[in-house]
Amino acid sequence: MTDTSPAQITAAEIVLPARALSPEMAFFIDTLGFRLDEIYPADDPAVAVLSGHGMRIRLDRAAEQPPGHVHLRCTDPDGFAAGARRLTSPSGTTVEIIDADPVLETPETQHAFLVRHLRDSDAWVIGRAGMRYRDLIPDRLGGSIIASHIRIPDGGPVPDMVHFHVVGFQLIFCLAGWVRLVYEDQGPPFVLEAGNAVIQPPQIRHRVLEASDNVEVLEIGVPAEHLTKIDHDMELPNGRSDPDRTWDGTRFIHFKAPEVSWGPWRLPGWEAQDTGIGAATAGVAGVKVVRPDGTAEAGWSRHTTDILFTFVQSGEVTLDARGTPATRLSTGDAFVVPPHLETRLSAPSAECRLIEVALGATFDTVPGAPA
Repeated sequence: MTDTSPAQITAAEIVLPARALSPEMAFFIDTLGFRLDEIYPADDPAVAVLSGHGMRIRLDRAAEQPPGHVHLRCTDPDGFAAGARRLTSPSGTTVEIIDADPVLETPETQHAFLVRHLRDSDAWVIGRAGMRYRDLIPDRLGGSIIASHIRIPDGGPVPDMVHFHVVGFQLIFCLAGWVRLVYEDQGPPFVLEAGNAVIQPPQIRHRVLEASDNVEVLEIGVPAEHLTKIDHDMELPNGRSDPDRTWDGTRFIHFKAPEVSWGPWRLPGWEAQDTGIGAATAGVAGVKVVRPDGTAEAGWSRHTTDILFTFVQSGEVTLDARGTPATRLSTGDAFVVPPHLETRLSAPSAECRLIEVALGATFDTVPGAPA
């Protein structure tokens, strides 16, 4: 039986064609900073092996492959290769010079009124670590936000690894079941139970360890497209507990619903639990859990924040928006209300619970005109 274990491998090489070896070598060595490791035969070199920047390249005059495409990630792209961002070797291989740590940019929000019913959802998509994803904002409001309903159908250990996200804001709200997590500088692993939530500050290392059968979570990310990086060096837990540490100005939050009291909400007839996320993010985002308080129903109103997303955690409620038919919402449904559009929530069931995510956290709610 052939041994294919990693212990058998001493190196990995990318093969690139070299019509003429000397000028190709000069390009990679003198212009790009690679070094020569091997060359043969001595009397008429046809193959050269170069290494640098975490990769190993085999330049071969007899290679039948087409020219390649290489990315070099630089901390100062303007200070490398005389500021050129795209270079071409004598044999046609292109080299792009890109920023190793690009600035996180959130696109301008493309506002829209959106309702997403669970019953109308497309097939769940299999994503990272075998998790099933359901998209709650298909157009992502122009790329400014992503909202996903995630399921892990089979319980047990999760094939995850220590990783972090280059993101502005990220919420994980457990809807059903439980999931065991571990975070950098937050002590030993803990269980995130249904009804509770965490925010993952930008670049905090973390790992999903285990899940119950049929666990469901709501995940919000800003912006919609953000990078996930694997940290191969850090082991979690990392032996520290620092609840006051911040990452890009954001503290880690573990919201535990049974420990938080209910108070007035921005709309009459409802009350809310404040998750503490508004304070932890310095106002970047606010998250509240909302339920009817049994008093008079709220009338028409509009808001002034950039993004206002709501997920129906349980029960039912009717949503009206000016100029559109009323719609009855139930568990698993979601909606986005753009700023200044008048809407109304009415006829909530007793068990109705809403999760409201606002970006930013502080905004006005303005009463609307009578119906």
